[in-house]
Amino acid sequence: MAENRTFGGRFAARSRTPLRAAAIALSLLFATTSSGAMAQSASAEQIADLQRQLDALKAEQAQTAARIAQVENTLGRITGVPVAPPPATPVSGAPISGAAAAPAPVALAARPASKLQLSGDVRVRYESNFGDADARNRDRGVVRARLRANYAVSDHIMAGAQLSTGDDDDPNTADVTLSNWDDDLRVSLDQIYLRGTWGNLVVHAGKIPQPFRRTDLVWDGDVSPQGLSAAYKQPLPGGASIKATGLYFQIDEASRAKDSSMVGGQIEFATAPGVFHAELAAGYYDYRVNSITGADAGDFRSNLLTPAGRYLSDFDMLDIVGSATFAGLGERWPVQLIGNYVHNYGAAVDADTGYGADLFVGRASKPHDLRFGYGYSRTEVDAVLAAFSHDNIDIATNYLLHSLSVDYVPRANTLLNLTLYHYRPLDPLYAGTNQPRDWLNRVRLNFSVNF
Repeated sequence: MAENRTFGGRFAARSRTPLRAAAIALSLLFATTSSGAMAQSASAEQIADLQRQLDALKAEQAQTAARIAQVENTLGRITGVPVAPPPATPVSGAPISGAAAAPAPVALAARPASKLQLSGDVRVRYESNFGDADARNRDRGVVRARLRANYAVSDHIMAGAQLSTGDDDDPNTADVTLSNWDDDLRVSLDQIYLRGTWGNLVVHAGKIPQPFRRTDLVWDGDVSPQGLSAAYKQPLPGGASIKATGLYFQIDEASRAKDSSMVGGQIEFATAPGVFHAELAAGYYDYRVNSITGADAGDFRSNLLTPAGRYLSDFDMLDIVGSATFAGLGERWPVQLIGNYVHNYGAAVDADTGYGADLFVGRASKPHDLRFGYGYSRTEVDAVLAAFSHDNIDIATNYLLHSLSVDYVPRANTLLNLTLYHYRPLDPLYAGTNQPRDWLNRVRLNFSVNF
């Protein structure tokens, strides 16, 4: 009933005021255009009085229209459905014969930002492999697509997920070779998690984004751990910061044997932003590989195995990552050096260490940016767990690698990349089927679009 009275009062207010205004206007028109006797009886004072009454009524009408618009605006915010503003009315004081100016419209309140956020990327690649004396050259086309969704459940809790192309049995790549007589591509749920944020503390649970500062030497960019992570970042005086991150990684759950898991942590320090900026992170990862029920050949790759097909080494890895950035050449030409050192204290052989360095000159974030890169790395056979390290080349561990890259941004949210990998086995003892001194080459041309 209250709603009916509200809308009835609004419509009554709209109808009564125009009728009164019309009556006075007709009276004024009659006073100025009727027969001579009536015209003589209407004095100038009477006409002026009628004009004042009409102006007052128009002002009242404008105020009523503004109040109605405010009520409709409030109704729109409550229901989420915008209500059209009332028709324009003349401004108070405008002469009868003058042009009527519309009042300033009352803006509808902006809708709150959507709780659901979508993003993703698509990459198309051409790849050429050559230089192997005992194998044929190979060219192929490769695609990758990822779609991410985040939903804000509350001010502190968010649900997230990522769909990705690629083999769901291979955790360190989302690439799909264009082959198999035009079969449809495989898509899997690459991430699904809950994230809680309380001030400087961020917690993830589920199949989660990579929480550690990383390079491809130890962690491939496509690896999404499953388990629980927590990160706390503390700002320091002067703009520096320190961050502590922990991860419990449930690798393989077994119903009749011990599980495979990893417990790891990392401490990261960053200087204040400026012409020179540095970051240093030190982490330690303790793997307990008991169950290998869910593992396949793509997980073992080139690590050493026992005759029973299990890992020969344990993996207790010290991982140090650092970077230094110099911005004194202008915002388009930063110079960045990134280094990574890893040592496996659980290795059963002396081949337990790896390191790499990458030098980048330029920026690749805005239209027409250019960036040039050079990388060098060497990794011994059991320095890293190959199941989760990079797959940029055919040799997962025990390699010596040089790389050259050029990035160009043709327009916003796009990237063209050309990369050359030049590599060979590091130690002939662990070369396997590869010729020990045979330098191999891989060229990749990538075109990526982000949205």
